[in-house]
Amino acid sequence: MAGGDPYIRALMRTISASEANDPQPYSLLYGRRRIADLSHHPDDCVPIASGPYRGDCTTAAGRYQLLSTTWTEKVARYGVVEGFPSFTPVNQDAVVYAWLRDPSAWDMDLESHLRAGEIQPVLAALSSTWTSLGQGLEPNVWTPWLPMLYRYFLRQELTQSAASLKTEW
Repeated sequence: MAGGDPYIRALMRTISASEANDPQPYSLLYGRRRIADLSHHPDDCVPIASGPYRGDCTTAAGRYQLLSTTWTEKVARYGVVEGFPSFTPVNQDAVVYAWLRDPSAWDMDLESHLRAGEIQPVLAALSSTWTSLGQGLEPNVWTPWLPMLYRYFLRQELTQSAASLKTEW
């Protein structure tokens, strides 16, 4: 995603690393399958293989592993950039970016906590949505490393933002 707040962009990269962790995350379905058509959320019900929800199914898809119901709700609330209701990379990023910037969505101002260097409360607040973020029910190999990973991504995003400002002048 180009532009926007580097703290939120770093958080988006952290969520993606934990939830999708794939070089082509935008077309990823839960279970590592791929979708070819990004004109809409795939809404494919994929059986959950392990963990507390084993045997249930999930419609998680894309860079942020959004459920189809979540996608529909957030698109209605925040809108999309390219052709409704397409599930393009631009739209996935734009919807999640707007959602993360909305303090009323999380009962806290995520940006303020991130700017204060407080990543742990942010991950805790997001864990009910993204269950791999530490307080959730489905930790993975990245979960213990997420604060460090966020700081790494933040350094990259701040450097990129500073470089962008220099080229604008």
